[in-house]
This record gives sequence, C-alpha cells and structure tokens, in this order.
Amino acid sequence: MTPDRAERVASSIRAQLADVVRTRMSDPRLPLLAVTDARVSRDLAVADVYVSSLAAEQDDARDELVAVLNHAAGFLRRTLAQRLDLRYTPRLRFHYDELAEQAPRLEALIDRAVQPAAKDEQALEGNGGVA
Repeated sequence: MTPDRAERVASSIRAQLADVVRTRMSDPRLPLLAVTDARVSRDLAVADVYVSSLAAEQDDARDELVAVLNHAAGFLRRTLAQRLDLRYTPRLRFHYDELAEQAPRLEALIDRAVQPAAKDEQALEGNGGVA
C-alpha cells in the first residue's frame, strides 16, 4: 500500500470519528472532545486515534476519556465500517493527545531560544558586522 493511501484512510477515519462522536455519542464523560489525529498501520489493521478535550485537565479525566472511547471502540468501528468504503475496517486504539496542552509551553521555549539570537544579530549590525 502506498503512503498516500494510508494517509487518506487515516484522514477519513479522523473526520468520520469526529462526526460520529459529535452526533451519535451522548456520553457525558466526553465533553468538548476533539479528534486531533489518526494514524493507520501499513496493513490497515490498526488505527491509532488521538483525541483531546478542553474539559479533561487532570490525568484522571484524560485516562477516563480514553477508557470510555476504547470501551466504545467496537461501536465506533462498526459505524466507521458503514460509512467508509473499505474492505477491512481497522481496529481502533485511542490515545490522549497532549500536544494541545504542550503547544503554549513549546512556543515559549522557542521564543526564549530565538530572542538571544536576535539580540546577537542586532549587536552585530550595530558594530558594522564586526564581532
């Protein structure tokens, strides 16, 4: 299978799961859920699905969110099988995507790393490029 096909399947799974969770699941333990990414194995047997939620701030809430989704994986897989035109629907494994919470911290670290370099460039320009 080509990497493009795996990418298209993963993208379809992500989009369809986001819709299914939003429209067909009414579990109160899934507030403000976002399906952030999906990655499919080369043989399309397994799909790792990454989710995040603004309401899940503690580790316990995140673990419960993932547990609820993994428990509902059979229902979600059957629903995907009806919506997607695939010969075999991948087994779903859910993971919490912590990148959303880490993004502001990473941006701050990058800004701090870039600031000294910008100051050094300004100092060199002020000296006519002589160090």
